[in-house]
Amino acid sequence: MVSLKLQKRLAADVLKCGQRKIWLDPNEINEISLATPRRNIARLKRDGLIIKKPTVVHSRARVALRNEAKRKGRHTGTGKRRGTANARLPEKVLWMRRIRVLRRLLKKMRDAKKIDKHIYHSLYMLAKGNQFKNKRVLIEQIHDMKSEKAKEKALAEQAEARKGRARARLARKAERDAKKAAAAEAAES
Repeated sequence: MVSLKLQKRLAADVLKCGQRKIWLDPNEINEISLATPRRNIARLKRDGLIIKKPTVVHSRARVALRNEAKRKGRHTGTGKRRGTANARLPEKVLWMRRIRVLRRLLKKMRDAKKIDKHIYHSLYMLAKGNQFKNKRVLIEQIHDMKSEKAKEKALAEQAEARKGRARARLARKAERDAKKAAAAEAAES
């Protein structure tokens, strides 16, 4: 049998592919063996004696199917897990997500003048200290603090009004006493 090593190499060069992709017609070995110049190789390619094989398919259809199932939660049981829970979804990532949500909410409420800077700061530090497990808990705390502050303000106003009334009462009493004293003095003289 004739060696077609040279022809295969030349064909790979002419067809711009690897030698493993070259198909030489086994029925026309003698004619192919005579083709040493590249021009002859190109002619044989045109005649269909030398063919460039198609690329081998490496399908990802099964992978796509499995990934779709995984998105639904299949194939993710305890038997399929290799890393620790912390390696699969780090606690730090969860913390970062949560703290960013809380801080964003606090900033938004402060900018909208819904909370003052003192409440903002105290809640910011509580959030940093892992006091709120989610946004809902933080909002509840904000409402509680705001109602507490409103209550304190109302009580302070009531106390101030009470003090004002007491002062007015004392002033009236002092006035009455002064009038009585003046009347008594006038009666004596």
